[in-house]
Amino acid sequence: MENDRQSWILALRERLSSPPPRRLPASDARPASVLVPLFVDAGELWTVLTKRADDLPSHRSQIAFAGGGRELKEDPWGAALREAHEEIGLDPKVVLKLGALDEQESPAGFRVIPCVGAIPHGAQLTPNAGEIAEVFPLPLTAFANPRMVEEREVLLNGVPRNLLIYHVGNREIWGLTARVLQNLLARLGLEAEPES
Repeated sequence: MENDRQSWILALRERLSSPPPRRLPASDARPASVLVPLFVDAGELWTVLTKRADDLPSHRSQIAFAGGGRELKEDPWGAALREAHEEIGLDPKVVLKLGALDEQESPAGFRVIPCVGAIPHGAQLTPNAGEIAEVFPLPLTAFANPRMVEEREVLLNGVPRNLLIYHVGNREIWGLTARVLQNLLARLGLEAEPES
């Protein structure tokens, strides 16, 4: 079993490192990080997402990875692990660094580096009730089904934008989180194939 664990971890590290993740040109956007936790259950890769609390000042009720703005002199991993600990109670010591994904820009003025880490199956997660309404795992294959992916044009702050939306059960996952998932699936060779 330990060899299986090492083999998927090594394979993911390889896929995440080559080619190197894209970084955005310098800008005034605030640096931020999210943690993209992965674990294996029944031979399948899973991730952990959160539903943000309904009464937050921004991004209320949205589905997201744990994360937030980086503090002064904090590196991307430091911020991702700190935020995951604050938001979902994930012990930073159980996270094994696998790599990073392409940096993403958010309409809220952040430039976000997604940090991908392996966590133990069944890791203790306790949502911070002030920020997080729910923490839940989903298999990555749920996002690779082309019938569950929609592109929709919406108006955001009066500007038309094309949004990628994943429909998984009764959840809609869109925006930055959907772009991070799309990048992860591409890196892992799990993209949804368009239906012919």
